[in-house]
Amino acid sequence: MADADPKTQAGVDEQILIEEGAAGASKKRGSLLRPLLMFGVPLMIAVFAGYFYLTSGRYITTDNAYVRQDVISVSPDVSGRIVAVNVKENQRVKAGDVLLRIDPEPYRIALAQADADLAAARVQVATLATDSSSAAADIESARAELTLAQATFQRQDALMKRGFTTRASYDAAVQDVAAARARIAAGEAAAARARQQVGSGGGSGQPAAIQVALAKRAQAAMNLERTVVKAPADGVVSQTSRLQVGNITPSGVPALSLVVSDRAWVEANFKETDLDHMRVGQPAELEFDAYPGLKVNGRVQSIGAGTGSEFSVLPAQNANGNWVKVTQRVPVRIAIDGTPPRVMIAGLSTDVSIDTGAR
Repeated sequence: MADADPKTQAGVDEQILIEEGAAGASKKRGSLLRPLLMFGVPLMIAVFAGYFYLTSGRYITTDNAYVRQDVISVSPDVSGRIVAVNVKENQRVKAGDVLLRIDPEPYRIALAQADADLAAARVQVATLATDSSSAAADIESARAELTLAQATFQRQDALMKRGFTTRASYDAAVQDVAAARARIAAGEAAAARARQQVGSGGGSGQPAAIQVALAKRAQAAMNLERTVVKAPADGVVSQTSRLQVGNITPSGVPALSLVVSDRAWVEANFKETDLDHMRVGQPAELEFDAYPGLKVNGRVQSIGAGTGSEFSVLPAQNANGNWVKVTQRVPVRIAIDGTPPRVMIAGLSTDVSIDTGAR
């Protein structure tokens, strides 16, 4: 048999060495992996168990939460026909911006009538002052007549005692004295009445008639000013479709809504069983369905004074034989820290997680 090729034999030997080395390395890895699995896996389980134990119940979450904003129902203080609408749906406005105008002509006429009534009241007060002066003059005249009548009566009384006058003359003198006294009393009453009407203004110093006229004029001027309806705060106007030029808008009925843009918060309805460790001031994390990936920080601002069912229009009547216990929800107000990068829209669905701290 011929001898094997030396090169072939060397290749076989090299292959055998490689296989033996791989087997040794595999055995070595297996020997290292076994203690790692024996001790590493239980250690990881212990770490996770400890973390779960320490943080169990620390975070309270709910998806029954929504963005809230103050909504102002803007209603005119006076009724009338709309002559101009200065805003559109979802338009941003500043406090003091004109929203709509009501026909001011009827209120201008009312103001002119109030001015006329005020002028008439002043004339009336001047007339009463004149009457008061006239009454004072009448009183002085009546007193002079009384002095003369008393002197005549005294003479008639002396003559009557001596028998030198008639009974008719004596009675006439008595009647003149009584008439003079009556005229004085009437004059004094008229003067008092005139003084009271002129000066019965309380602490304002104005006569009552002028005070009434001034109040009516102030009311008319205020009504004229209120024909211009302005925005009470910064925000976004809504429900403007009901505003049409030519329509009659009644006073006190909401004409549009104004969503105040700089005051947004989240109202989260937590189960009553979640309130044990919840406190005002605890941090919260907010996520919004409308803005995936956005996380906003907040804090617990207040905890509701009653459950949602207590403030419902028709509260549940639990005093009956078919009572079933239902876990109640309590509204919790979450204040938003800073200014969120996205617009907060009233009614957005929100997920809230509150960190109640270590228990």
